[in-house]
Amino acid sequence: MPEVTVQWHEINQDVVGQRVDNYLLSTLKGVPKSMVYRILRKGEVRVNKGRVKPAYRLQLGDVVRIPPIRQSAIPQKMQPGSGLVSLLNDSILYEDKAMIVINKPSGLAVHGGSGISLGLIESLRQMRPEQSFLELVHRLDRDTSGCVMIAKSRCSLLDLQCQLQQGTMDKVYLALVGGRWPNRCCRIHNWLLKSQLTNGERMVRVVEANTDGAKLSTTEYSIEERFEGCTLVQARPVTGRTHQIRVHCCSTGHPILGDEKYGDRQLSSEYRSLGLKRLFLHALSLSFINLDNKPLTVEAPLSPELKAFLQKLAKQ
Repeated sequence: MPEVTVQWHEINQDVVGQRVDNYLLSTLKGVPKSMVYRILRKGEVRVNKGRVKPAYRLQLGDVVRIPPIRQSAIPQKMQPGSGLVSLLNDSILYEDKAMIVINKPSGLAVHGGSGISLGLIESLRQMRPEQSFLELVHRLDRDTSGCVMIAKSRCSLLDLQCQLQQGTMDKVYLALVGGRWPNRCCRIHNWLLKSQLTNGERMVRVVEANTDGAKLSTTEYSIEERFEGCTLVQARPVTGRTHQIRVHCCSTGHPILGDEKYGDRQLSSEYRSLGLKRLFLHALSLSFINLDNKPLTVEAPLSPELKAFLQKLAKQ
């Protein structure tokens, strides 16, 4: 077996501000979490020759000493196929030195886990091995298509997430919902509670304000176009809760078509027979402040199958 020696890492801009424990967990692949915290507690990890606590935030130019520690064999990563590589390259909507905005296809998870070994972020990292830092700024449900933002440095990640948290980044979605969306319904403002089923599946429901763990959630709506039996709406999430738009639509009695988790299965089945084979929820645009400190809006076109379905509805 190869000799295990001391490692010396000099901190660059990509990881400035990261906690040292999180840095070690991401660097020491295959090393148990308990061991990482043990070597920190015993002072075997040094930063600039001194002991540090797990919560220490790394600074530019810090030199981290990692003691000799054997890493378990890391299983070989799955590689994205040529078709997925081509699709993702063609789906890039905007790119600069700080970020990438990509039009995520429906059916592709943003990251691996829960039986999914290869998601969007893992595929991009393998497509760009020279890029030392690629992280999701936010997430989209697997079946939702549209704008997803990826940061190329920790500094840009924190800046973009700050815009999200402060509400200065505007996100617009298109959703096709069942029935006639009422003109008066411009804002849904209620409490959502996230729970996990025994099979690990996440579920969200509307609850009373005094329910422990519930979070206040707001989505603004406007009508884009009416069809026979359904309505195309724009949704602007003011808050960013799990499954927020889907649950809010369902709570009004106008579920998103094709939603197998929160929707009306009979209604979705009817529209499936007309050609709608997926959840009709699309992250249409992102408006934010870019690297040059200028406002920018990036828009993701609807997929050909969703466009064709709307055209079919319009002819009915």
